Amino acid sequence: MEDSRVWAFEESLWTADADHYREAIDAECLMVVPTAPYVLGGAEAIDAVIHTPRWTKVEMSDRRVTRPQEGLIVVAYHVTASRADAGEYTAWCTSTYRRVEHEVWTVVQHQQTPPIALGE
Repeated sequence: MEDSRVWAFEESLWTADADHYREAIDAECLMVVPTAPYVLGGAEAIDAVIHTPRWTKVEMSDRRVTRPQEGLIVVAYHVTASRADAGEYTAWCTSTYRRVEHEVWTVVQHQQTPPIALGE
């Protein structure tokens, strides 16, 4: 997957609907988020994400992409997201994708660390 597609896919994880999440999040996915229960896996991760209100504006900076082996992509970035019913949210994030078939990728790992957790 080319970098431009990687970043479009990552942004869609912040803005897309529940059907997209059911397709994009792997059944074996592990997530670490800044709210209880903090560590989520599989169906629990999918359920948590689809019940979270979608962001309407997402800006990513300090973007990095690495491909440690064939069929595996790891991204890291800083996000600033907003929506009408909430204030601005910022975090440092990572996601890992694996290729499950030609041109089909799923998220197997996602983590968010808000700046307050880093002591900023």
